[in-house]
Amino acid sequence: MDDLDDMDHRILSALRAYGSDPRVAAGARALSWAGEHGALWLAAGLVGAAADRTRRGAWLRGTALIAGAHLTSMGVKRIVRRPRPAHVEPLVRTAGRHSFPSSHATSAAAAAVAYGALGPLGAQAIPPLAAAMCLSRLVVGVHYPSDVAAGAALGALTACAGARWVRQGVRSGVCDVTGGVHD
Repeated sequence: MDDLDDMDHRILSALRAYGSDPRVAAGARALSWAGEHGALWLAAGLVGAAADRTRRGAWLRGTALIAGAHLTSMGVKRIVRRPRPAHVEPLVRTAGRHSFPSSHATSAAAAAVAYGALGPLGAQAIPPLAAAMCLSRLVVGVHYPSDVAAGAALGALTACAGARWVRQGVRSGVCDVTGGVHD
């Protein structure tokens, strides 16, 4: 086992131990369920589109970017085929056997970037929820930290690549790695 694998195993084991607290386990399971196939983020985009008529198109484009990021992560999983962690007992069932990258982390990071650019509520509420989603994948024991980091990077990059498209009709600019907008 090389140093990165050893570190991945040790960090996962330490965070998975927090799942022995029933309250932490329940929260992590709820996030896992809500994030399955990007459902939480896709629903948030549809609610945003329904509630924010002036930026409906931007919300729908952001939702499409999140779906695209999620599908991309699923494709990468099928190519890489890294098995899920076997040294910890998972707290949830998973839709597939492959671990890299975390699709939950991909869609969460894409949502943080895409919706974070659409106003104060998105910028304040979505990033902490997305971070909790990413962390939950370690607490439930179904991903290595490197899976989550790679998924988050893939999601953020995908959303940044489409950031201008999302903001069409709202404002123009380019995305930086923090999801900020610069004109």
